[in-house]
Amino acid sequence: MTIDTGTEVPARTDVEPSTWTGSLRRTWLRTLPPEKMLPESQPTYVASWIYVFGMATIVALVLVIASGVILTLGGLQWWHTTPIGHFVNSLHFWSVQFFFFFMIVHLIGKYWMAAWRGKRFLTWATGVFCFIMGLATAFTGYTITTNFNAQWIAFEAKDVMNSVGLGGFMNTTNVGQMSLWHIVPLPLAVGVLVVMHVLLVRKHGVVPPIDAIDPALEAAAQAGPAGDPAVAS
Repeated sequence: MTIDTGTEVPARTDVEPSTWTGSLRRTWLRTLPPEKMLPESQPTYVASWIYVFGMATIVALVLVIASGVILTLGGLQWWHTTPIGHFVNSLHFWSVQFFFFFMIVHLIGKYWMAAWRGKRFLTWATGVFCFIMGLATAFTGYTITTNFNAQWIAFEAKDVMNSVGLGGFMNTTNVGQMSLWHIVPLPLAVGVLVVMHVLLVRKHGVVPPIDAIDPALEAAAQAGPAGDPAVAS
C-alpha cells in the first residue's frame, strides 16, 4: 500500500532512461539546456545594430503568416473587393517586402562576419535555405494575385518549366495549384527552417565579430577531452 505524504520525491538524474521520452528529454537537455534556450545575458557585441536584423526578419515573418492566414480564410478574390481585404492584402504585401529586406541585410552582415565559424556551418546553411524557400514562396504568391503582371509572370515561368522538363509536374498558370504550394508546403518549410535556425543559434551562441572572442570556442578551449578544465603542460 502506497501512502501519499504530499511531498514530491525528486527524480534521479543518474539513472539511464528506459523509455524513448526519457532519452529524448536527456538529449534535449544536453543539446539545448535551459541556460542556452533562455540565456540571462548576452555578450556586449550583440548590442551592435547588425544583430537587430535577424529578429526583425522573424517579426516580419510573423506578420506575413498572420496576414496570410486571414487572406486564406477570405478566399482568393475577396481582397480585391472589400476595404478590409485591401488593408490585409497591403499588410501582407509590405510585410513580405520588409521580410526580404531584413533577411538580405542579415545574410550580407553574417557573410562578412564569416558566420559559419565555430561549428556554425549548419546555422549558416539553414539561413541560406530559408532565403531560397522564401523566394519560392514569394513567387507562388505573386502568381495568385490574379492581375496582369501575375498572369504574365505565370506564363513566362510556365515556359521555363517546360524547357527544363518540369511543366508536367508544376503548372504555374494553375491558380489552384499555386495557391496550394503557397499556402501549405512552402510556408511550412520556411517555418521549419526558421525554427531550426533559431535553435542552432541558441545552441552555438550568437556569432561574434571576427576580431572578438567567441565565448563558445573559449569555453571549449578551456575544457579537456572529457569536459574537465585543461591542464597546461
